[in-house]
Amino acid sequence: MKATLGTSMRLGQQLNLTPQLLQSIRLLQFDGLQLEQEIRRVLEHNPLLELEQEEEPAPGEEADAAVETAAFDELPEPAMWDVPGGGWQIGMDDGAQRIAATASSDPQLRILQRAALELPADELEVAAFWLEHCDDAGYLTAPLEALALRASERFGRTAAQVESVRQRLLAGDPAGVAAVDLRECLQAQLTALPGRVAARPLAARILEHALDLLAAHDVAAIARRLERDEADVREAIGLVLCLDPRPAEADAPQVPVAVVPDVVVWHADGRWRVALNPVTAPRVGINAGYERALAGAGGADAGPLRELLQEARWFSRGLSMRYDTLLRTARVIVERQAAFLERGEEAMAPLTLKEVAEAIGMHESSVSRITTGKYLQTPRGTIEMKRFFDVRLEGASVSATAVRAMVRRLIDAEPPQRPLADEAIAALLARQGVHIARRTVAKYREQLDIAPARARRVKTLPTLLARAG
Repeated sequence: MKATLGTSMRLGQQLNLTPQLLQSIRLLQFDGLQLEQEIRRVLEHNPLLELEQEEEPAPGEEADAAVETAAFDELPEPAMWDVPGGGWQIGMDDGAQRIAATASSDPQLRILQRAALELPADELEVAAFWLEHCDDAGYLTAPLEALALRASERFGRTAAQVESVRQRLLAGDPAGVAAVDLRECLQAQLTALPGRVAARPLAARILEHALDLLAAHDVAAIARRLERDEADVREAIGLVLCLDPRPAEADAPQVPVAVVPDVVVWHADGRWRVALNPVTAPRVGINAGYERALAGAGGADAGPLRELLQEARWFSRGLSMRYDTLLRTARVIVERQAAFLERGEEAMAPLTLKEVAEAIGMHESSVSRITTGKYLQTPRGTIEMKRFFDVRLEGASVSATAVRAMVRRLIDAEPPQRPLADEAIAALLARQGVHIARRTVAKYREQLDIAPARARRVKTLPTLLARAG
C-alpha cells in the first residue's frame, strides 16, 4: 500500500486581535459606570497616567483650545440639561429614603415597611397577617378560603375586606406577593408593569390558557391554542420570562440608580448640536515629568517603565477612539432622526446599524458596541441610543415605531361610543400611504397594551350611562 504525500495551499484572511485592539473593543462596549471603574483601575496600576484637568486658555490660545476640545462642541446652558422626564436627576423621595434607612434582612418585614407608607394602621394589621402566612418566595402557605375566614374572625372584617388588603399586596412593591399560585403571581406582576408594555395582553392569555404548554416549552402548541403567530408568542414568552416567580426573595433593598447621559443633544441657532458629556468622558494623559525622565533613561532598569509608558499610550489612544466613535455615531443618529426629535414618534425614520456604520466608516459590530448602554440627553428626555434604530416596515417607507404611534393616535382620537376596529385602523392608515394588514394593526395595538374595539366599547358604557344619568 502506497502512501501519497502532497502539499496544499489555502488562501484566507485572519484578524489578529492584538492587546491594543482588544483593549479598544472593551472600551467601546463599556457603559459610563464601567468606563469610570476601568479608568480608576488603570490609574491605580499605571503611575505614568493621570487625569487631565480642563484649563482656561490664555488670550492668545483660544483657537488652539477650540481645536483640542472640538469633540465637546459647545455645551448648552446648565438649565438645558435637566429635561422633565429625562430620568437622570439624582435623588430619592422621602419615602424611598425611609425604606432604605430602615431596610431589614427579613423580606416580609421589608414588604410591610413599604405597605406602611400606603395602608392605614388597621389594614396594615391585615397585611401583616397575610405576610405571616406566606413562604419565603411570597406564596400563601394555606388555602385562600381558610386564611380569609381566619382573618375575618381575628380582625372583625368581611371576607371582601381582607381580600382587598391581599389584592393591595399583590399589586404592591414587589408585585405578586401573597399569591395563591404561580399563575396569580405572574399575572399580578404583568398588571403592575408601568405604562404600555409590548406583548402584555398575549402574555396574560398565555398565563391564563397555556401555562401547561409554557412549562413544557412548546411554543408551537401555544401558538396553535391561542391562534397566534409563533413570533408573537415568543415575544410574549420573553416578557413572561422577565417576571420573577419568587418575588419576596428578590425584594432586596436597592438605591435607585441615576442614568447619566453620555451625549447631550440640543437645538440652537437653527440646528441640532451634539456634545459629549464631560462627566462621562474623562480624559487621561501621560505625566510629562515621567515621560521626559524616561526619554533620557537607559539600561535594563528602565525596561519595565518603558512598558508602562507604552501601555499608557495605548490606553490613552483607545479612550480617544471611544470618544471619537461615540461622538460621530451620535451625530449621524441625530442627523437621521432629527424629525423624531422635532415632532415625536410618528416621525421616527427607519435606521439600521449598517447605515450608521457606513456613514462613519466603521464595522457594524463597532456601532453595536458603542450604542449599547449609552444614552442621549435630548429635549424629549434621556433615550438609549439603541432606541433610535428601527426597522423599515415591509412595503412602506416608515418605521415600525412610527406606525405604532399612528395606531395609538387614531385610537386616542376615536369616538368613545364607536371605537375603531383593527380593519378600520388599517383603512385609515392606508389613506395616509401606510399599507399594513389588519393582523399587523392587532399586533401593534397589543404592543401598546390597548384592548380590542369590543373591550374598549364595553369599558366606556358605564361612563356614558353615568353621564346620561
